[in-house]
Amino acid sequence: MTFTVIPAIDLRGGRVVRLKQGDYAQETRYDSTPAELAARYLQAGAQWLHMVDLDGARSGDLENLTAIEAIAASGLRIQAGGGVRGEADVRRLFDAGVARVVVGSVAMREPDLVGQWISAFGAEHLTIALDTRWHEGRWALPSAGWTSMEAGQLDDLAPWYETHGARHLLCTDIDRDGMLSGFNLELYRHLHALAPTLTIQASGGVRSIADIVAARDAGAEAVILGRALLEGRFTLEEALAC
Repeated sequence: MTFTVIPAIDLRGGRVVRLKQGDYAQETRYDSTPAELAARYLQAGAQWLHMVDLDGARSGDLENLTAIEAIAASGLRIQAGGGVRGEADVRRLFDAGVARVVVGSVAMREPDLVGQWISAFGAEHLTIALDTRWHEGRWALPSAGWTSMEAGQLDDLAPWYETHGARHLLCTDIDRDGMLSGFNLELYRHLHALAPTLTIQASGGVRSIADIVAARDAGAEAVILGRALLEGRFTLEEALAC
């Protein structure tokens, strides 16, 4: 299988930030501008960049589209989301140069609609984001920047999207996000067994090269790297060597 290492840039107010466990009150800001960081990742050999509009994820508007558009012109292939609520948002991101649009809240709330988008735009151009948290004995699905809890659950939606033509599934264990505690390998083994034809992107908690290798061995075909890169736990060159 092809294994892809994808550095991430989270945007809030046009700046590079990281949140702990999706908590907007636990924000760390970084000095590099989004453009500077993207240029550094491109120089290190990255082919893909994952961008999250944190303002948009909470508000439902594409609030950092200008920054995303500027970086999309740099030569990196951009996977971006946050604030996608309708087809017009998907088209705006494509028009901005995004190669793959990440659909999260609406994928949980309106799977039939997103199924239509998969048919219209092609499975290769959409990433279904089912970020999850273990809650009351199930993998629950918080949405709207992880501020609301949806009625559905991961174990139902992941197979549904597999049978409705999706290809890319991004799944973050929210409780590990930004915590440098390692990937939840059991979650990715579970997902791989649940929906074996989906290309799983692991996200949340990576702290070392060993974590990246372990995620690959657990069935993930891509990893999203955020805080660990920003804080120099390892270099992107080392990660790409996996």
